Amino acid sequence: MATAIQKITLSPSRDIPFNKLTLSQANVRRIKAGVSIEELAEDIARRGLLQSLNVRPIIDADGAETGLYEIPAGGRRYRALERLVKQKRLAKTAPVPCVVRDPATSILAEDDSLAENIQRAPLHPLDQFRAFQKLLYKGQSEEDIAAAFFTSAHVVKQRLRLAGVSPKLLDIYAEDGMTLDQLMAFTVSADHARQEQVWETIAGSWSKEPYQIRRMLTEKTVRASDRRAMFVGLDAYEAAGGTVLRDLFQQDDGGWLADVALLDTLVAAKLKTEAEAIAAEGWKWIEVAADFPYGHTHGLRQIDGVAAERSADEQATIDALNAEYQRLEAEYEDADELPDEVDARLGEIEALLGELGNRQVIFDPSDITRAGVFVSIGADGRPVADRGYVRPDDEAPLVLPDAETDGATAATSGQAGEPGPSGTSRTVITVGGQPIESEDDEDDVIKPLPERLVIELTAHRTLALRDAVASNPQIALTALLHKLVIDTFQRTSTGGGCLEASVRHVFFPAQAADLKDSPSACAIAERHDAWKADLPQDDQALWDWLSALDDASRLALLAHCVSFGVNALYEKPNPYGGNGVSQHGLERRLIQADRLARATGLDMVEAGWRPSVDNYLGRVPKRRIVEAVREGAGDRAAQLIEHLKKAEMAKEAERLLADARWLPEPLRLPDTDTLSEPGEPEAEASSLDLPAFLSGDEEASDEDTEPLPAIAAE
Repeated sequence: MATAIQKITLSPSRDIPFNKLTLSQANVRRIKAGVSIEELAEDIARRGLLQSLNVRPIIDADGAETGLYEIPAGGRRYRALERLVKQKRLAKTAPVPCVVRDPATSILAEDDSLAENIQRAPLHPLDQFRAFQKLLYKGQSEEDIAAAFFTSAHVVKQRLRLAGVSPKLLDIYAEDGMTLDQLMAFTVSADHARQEQVWETIAGSWSKEPYQIRRMLTEKTVRASDRRAMFVGLDAYEAAGGTVLRDLFQQDDGGWLADVALLDTLVAAKLKTEAEAIAAEGWKWIEVAADFPYGHTHGLRQIDGVAAERSADEQATIDALNAEYQRLEAEYEDADELPDEVDARLGEIEALLGELGNRQVIFDPSDITRAGVFVSIGADGRPVADRGYVRPDDEAPLVLPDAETDGATAATSGQAGEPGPSGTSRTVITVGGQPIESEDDEDDVIKPLPERLVIELTAHRTLALRDAVASNPQIALTALLHKLVIDTFQRTSTGGGCLEASVRHVFFPAQAADLKDSPSACAIAERHDAWKADLPQDDQALWDWLSALDDASRLALLAHCVSFGVNALYEKPNPYGGNGVSQHGLERRLIQADRLARATGLDMVEAGWRPSVDNYLGRVPKRRIVEAVREGAGDRAAQLIEHLKKAEMAKEAERLLADARWLPEPLRLPDTDTLSEPGEPEAEASSLDLPAFLSGDEEASDEDTEPLPAIAAE
């Protein structure tokens, strides 16, 4: 016969007046830190008591019930009710739902108190996210939800954003297939298909770092801090239908613009509008681009203008701002730290003075008709108009002596840059390399003499000039310097001069983003501008000016011009000849560059180069990063970073090497015994090995490693 199962009897529940309840010493919760009674009291006042108290009758010495009850489990709820009673928001005799335990039970009061706190399971974060989402769908605002649960609206937005991730990824998170940090990274994009694609890409990889997920989701976007985004403005971009991705869990500098094509369209349209306004000034051409590379004005002659006079009101404003700045500086001279409002005001004054200091430059109308303007976007997102550059083909025609002008003046009167028959010319605006307007075709050039006759006659003169120059070294130096100055400051090519000597400018088809702001670039630009300010524009005047220079100045100017032809670039050798450099030629170039560096005492550390994540550490495998730290900061420092992920390792290495004077192999000088130039024929030299730093790297497949950029010469 089957044994009857013993039935469980639950403790009865009933309402007990609040003033009949008291806290039990058996309650195991004793630590008050982090326990908020105020918030619970407000929640009970709003929605009522959701969970009964667990109580036991208080027995007197004779074993009889006294009518009072102690609370071993539910002490926090009791104290919240007690707070409401003290605030007179709850009556002292208000009935409180209680579960009354049998005083004869064998279960200790401490046992009940401990079980209530330990056995309750916390809510899974995903359940909270979805609950917030349901409250929103049922009509509660984000602010209402935040107020109900004593949190901020931003936290509610974060939870709702997490609930909006792809359901497939939420299911993976629910099964502990990804971490909360990884899930937060996916909220950067609202595209569920793209979220799932990224997860599928990294699911089988050991590297699933949140930063990697964010990078993959935003790899085809543009940061809001990009100059193009600041130029157009987020409001205009969003008004045109653009989407901005935002990260609610990390600092995102304004987010990412997802529609790059739309952004570029808006940039081009706004730049074109800026260019059309400038075209009204009468310039011959205007080139428009979001950004121009370093050296884009090379070979163009920059015309000089005169800064417009300041008005009396402008000068008064400048004086007032300077006086206020000096007053604030003097007032807080002894302060350890400036108040925020004072620091902000000083920044405003500096910005205003900078704007007032940029006076309009007035150019000669005859120069404007043959010169042009570069319109781009500055680093701060403001439009930049760099005015007054003349192309070689637009230079004014030469005026020949009267005896030789028959037909010559007519031959040059229709050159580019001169007004047409109507006396006016239209500005050619070029956007993205494509002109949006075109000028009339130039007139045909009439030759005054037969070409063969001119060649024969000038051959005689050339030989006579060679003999004369060879007999006068000072004139020869002046002629060489004159030609180099023209090449450096005025012309795009080396042709067209009397002296066949030139410096071929070397440009950088592959360059780091910070190259144009490097100390070397700034020093060259400053020296170039200083010489340029003194150089006469007229060819004859330039000759006279150079002839009058003292020897020290002539040599300094010669060195400046020669420096533009220095080429220490590595480029991939062409084994088949033709365009490019041969293996032999490359080795010869690099050895000569090393020799020149030693002769000048070049130190790349003193020149301002420091290893950073962008210029080296973030673009090489982890093994090279560790080796760099070992060489620059020691074995101990290298051991401290070996366990880090690639991104963190690169950042820490940048800090460790900041003052270490460490340089990568391409920037070091080799031993002196390696500086002999290869003397074998080119066919034999091609079998020589490349420098060590150009050889293949067995760790090229390391995580997050980008290939080294292809560096080529001009």
